Amino acid sequence: MLNAKPVKLIAFLVVAALMLILPIALQATGSNSWVRIVDVALLYVLLALGLNIVVGYAGLLDLGFIAFFAVGAYLYGLLASPHLTDTFAWLAATFPNGLHMNFWIVMVVAGIVAGVTGLILGFPVLKLRGDYLAIVTLGFGEIVRIFMLNLDRPINITNGPKGLTNVDAVSVFGHRMSQSLSIDIGGFSYTFQSVTLYYYLILFFVVLAIVIAYRLQDSRIGRAWMAIREDEIAAKAMGLNTRNLKLAAFGMSATFGGIAGVLFASFMRGVYPESFILMESVMIVAMVVLGGLGHIPGVILGALVLAGLPELLRHVAHPLTAMTDGRLGPEILRQLLIALAMIVIMLLRPKGLWPSPEHGKSLSK
Repeated sequence: MLNAKPVKLIAFLVVAALMLILPIALQATGSNSWVRIVDVALLYVLLALGLNIVVGYAGLLDLGFIAFFAVGAYLYGLLASPHLTDTFAWLAATFPNGLHMNFWIVMVVAGIVAGVTGLILGFPVLKLRGDYLAIVTLGFGEIVRIFMLNLDRPINITNGPKGLTNVDAVSVFGHRMSQSLSIDIGGFSYTFQSVTLYYYLILFFVVLAIVIAYRLQDSRIGRAWMAIREDEIAAKAMGLNTRNLKLAAFGMSATFGGIAGVLFASFMRGVYPESFILMESVMIVAMVVLGGLGHIPGVILGALVLAGLPELLRHVAHPLTAMTDGRLGPEILRQLLIALAMIVIMLLRPKGLWPSPEHGKSLSK
């Protein structure tokens, strides 16, 4: 029998090589649309990894996770766009060249602000579980979205439903990633498009998030979260401080969401309130559940499937629309096909596409 460690190492190297050449292969098709789809899918992977901390590890059903995503996105949108200097004359006098705060500084600030926001959410819901917790967190997510939507009067801070535009792109080693990058090595010339450069940036943060998630999973606090997930009363009886542990889960999860929001705002070059609707929260929860609660590879797979499936089904929806003589629009058919695919997957794989071997072990005894 082959040793497990060399096999895992070989598999890791193969996956790493494929991930590195994937955008180059997609860019070679002559269209950047597929690279852009993969970029968005990686952002969903980052969000799903964050939500997995509070849902998969700690067993707390959070339907307001998109609020932390919005906090990070709006924070970067305000600090790296001309909106605030156009609105406040005194700010324009202080920053005559515009308010263009460094991406990496905002990334740290957004992670801290989102984490504190997660703690603020966690305090009033410490004693809630199950459906009650889901309802309260759902309400919190909607409050944040509506707050951002209406914060354009009497003082225009978020620009309301119009959103924030002209958000700065990321600069790495002096190069703005909104522009293509050409390299020439030994007579070989290649041009990396903007979406490809963003792919590698987002991939870097996804890999970092995976490393952190694995370290948390194997840490003392991670095992304490899982104990709370399996039986909170027993965990409390064993001396675990469930209050602080739940707050830590909310805070850490929210930090992931805030960082993803900064990446999203920079990648999209704008922030719009319709990007943070309730359906987005539900979709991220579905990614975690569909992939496998508490299992990092499963969560990544679930995020990629649910992020990529709509685009794949888009090509199926148009022929079906023609077959129905246009009675059903392609978007309606696409959503219908997504729902049917999710139902089939959950019927065939009730524990997820790639479930954790340990999750639910105590319940099966």
